[in-house]
Amino acid sequence: MSSIDQLNAADVTGFHGALLEHLKRGAVPPLVPSATLWKAIEDNHHCNIALWDEEDQARRRDVPDSAIANSKRLIDGYNQRRNDAIERIDELVLIALPSLPDTAQLHSETIGALIDRLSILSLKLFHMDWQTRRGDVDADHRGISSTRLARLREQHADLAWCLDELVRGCLAGALRFKVYRQFKMYNDPKFNPWLTG
Repeated sequence: MSSIDQLNAADVTGFHGALLEHLKRGAVPPLVPSATLWKAIEDNHHCNIALWDEEDQARRRDVPDSAIANSKRLIDGYNQRRNDAIERIDELVLIALPSLPDTAQLHSETIGALIDRLSILSLKLFHMDWQTRRGDVDADHRGISSTRLARLREQHADLAWCLDELVRGCLAGALRFKVYRQFKMYNDPKFNPWLTG
């Protein structure tokens, strides 16, 4: 059985949640399957967690501009690694899949992109859930947060279903996708003239 046969949204979303609980609340770390695909999924999620935290810090107003500039550079690096992990997931999935016929319907989203979106949604769920339980805000804030949390849960379930459908469709030869290269230019001195000027 290939690793793609065992890839499903329940395992991915469970892993996302468990890693967040480990990193943010000190829970037991999740077991990561030894497959290279799962290492790429873990790398992607780690980058999204680091990106979330750094994006929050980049909005500070009580630090010098140099701290914000440093945050921006860290964000660029995490984002590059995040995109590299998405492409790696897609490469590994395509290697594991049986040869997909050209007649299979081309899907606009990739398995790696769906896993990335689920990772980001897990972060939104984690942080919105915290907003619903804060003791230093009023009931209106907690009520708005609860409404948003319910919507995020629905979106998360929908996206999980979409991941499973894409995996099933690819395994059946009915759907296919390609690795869509991001070609990020802002970090590369060969493509960003401001880095070589």
